[in-house]
Amino acid sequence: MHGVVREIMLEVGVDLSNITPVKLTPELAGAVSTIVTMGCGETCPHVPGVKIVDWKITDPKNKPIDEAREIRNEIEDKVRAFIAENNY
Repeated sequence: MHGVVREIMLEVGVDLSNITPVKLTPELAGAVSTIVTMGCGETCPHVPGVKIVDWKITDPKNKPIDEAREIRNEIEDKVRAFIAENNY
């Protein structure tokens, strides 16, 4: 996990220090109804029966902290809208 990402998430009360990314496997993908990706475009996984939603999000890696905060806030806005639109 990138230091800037850890730092900006701590600002909103989310501690990522013990989080390890998990590779999306066919077994994991098959257990959900929707997969949200962030800017993978043509390389997004195809899983039969699973809806793929690709958000065009800039990777915060190596971005200045203010730019990374904007990306974090954009993701939060998209998550809130997704939840509202899908009645979760």
